[in-house]
Amino acid sequence: MSSFESLNLSKFLSNAISDLGFDAPTPIQEEAYPIILSGKDIVGISQTGTGKTFAYAMPLLKDLKYSTQIHPRILILVPTRELVLQVVDQIKSLTKYMSVRVLGVYGGVNINTQRQVVAEGSDILVATPGRLYDLVLSQSVQLKAAKKLVIDEVDVMLDLGFRFQLTNIFELLPEKRQNIMFSATMTEEVDELIDSFFTPPTKISIAVSGTPLENITQRAYPVQNFNTKVNLLAHILKDKTEFHKVLIFISSKKLADRLFEKLEDQFLSSMCIIHSNKSQNYRERSVQEFDEGSKRILIATDVIARGLDLEKVSHVINFDVPSYPENYMHRIGRTGRAEESGQTLMFYTEKETPEKEAIEALMDYQIPLLDFPDKVEINNELIPEERTKKVGGNNQHNQIKIDESNPAFHEKKEKNKKINVRRSHKKEMQLKYKKPKKRAPKQSGKGKK
Repeated sequence: MSSFESLNLSKFLSNAISDLGFDAPTPIQEEAYPIILSGKDIVGISQTGTGKTFAYAMPLLKDLKYSTQIHPRILILVPTRELVLQVVDQIKSLTKYMSVRVLGVYGGVNINTQRQVVAEGSDILVATPGRLYDLVLSQSVQLKAAKKLVIDEVDVMLDLGFRFQLTNIFELLPEKRQNIMFSATMTEEVDELIDSFFTPPTKISIAVSGTPLENITQRAYPVQNFNTKVNLLAHILKDKTEFHKVLIFISSKKLADRLFEKLEDQFLSSMCIIHSNKSQNYRERSVQEFDEGSKRILIATDVIARGLDLEKVSHVINFDVPSYPENYMHRIGRTGRAEESGQTLMFYTEKETPEKEAIEALMDYQIPLLDFPDKVEINNELIPEERTKKVGGNNQHNQIKIDESNPAFHEKKEKNKKINVRRSHKKEMQLKYKKPKKRAPKQSGKGKK
């Protein structure tokens, strides 16, 4: 088994890692370290939870000398505000015995405050692309001194629509620089980005997305609908001993709020929620309370499915099945971290079966099924998202598919099925009088007395 000593780290880094209690590097850290240290461009494909932040931070910090310059020498781009905060914290933990200025900037907070902070100078700047681009446009940050570029979770950035900001940032960076990219999946968009803007990098793949983690136990419940899922979840969460730190993923902000409202009567004091419509302070507080253990239940959308290193999550519950199989891997990667054991549950309806099967095909693993508990009430009431579904595209005039099992819907009366047809005024007059109705001619002013 390898150790950090084999990496020939500096004394300052070794002491910091020793304080953190880490004994040996992860595979991605061990493989990436010499490549990044050599100055070569690299793309690392590694599943979430495998230590990617330290994989690029350790070699970058090894030879980073003290400096008083204002503008950053290392630029790290990440997709979300939460990930900015986490990367900054992790790098600060590695620079405990070093004089390195680490700064994080992100959207959702006052940009004028961030302008003042970046003006004080930084060695390493961790940023979301949108806020960084705004700071560059306002001339608060210059990127000419950034000789090292790290793009973490590059596939997520492209999914979130950051390509415009990324390409503009690339043009402002010095041509001679080292490019370091990490991702959980290698998509066509990622390949295209690399081909368009970078020299061919060295590629390494460790625990690629789709490989089920051996220390995570996966199970699934077939469930009838949303409200029955709520009943099942409430039944499960009553066991505070086993389910002592539970992260619940759900697909949309609206459904997340709906689920929170359904559960708040029973679990409000021990539950929090996070999604992109929540304020930055609220999001930070929710993550902190959950991570520290003052709240044991966190409801979240996929905004935090990547990157956040939450401590000792006992269970990840997929309240619904993600549309993209890779997102399932990112979700369950929030438990079973640092080689600890983890538990995951999936709630899926009949309509979600194809998505479940796609996940199983990606993993080449069939998720074991659990029997639905007899004590849990089956609620046949459907929420609006389950009752209606537009068919035939996005046109607002398209028909709505009606679930006939729902009594709120009924067949139109015959008189209401009439279709309105627009006719011109002339046509209407022809139909009414059999000929056009003509106006009387205007009288001339002549002859008037």
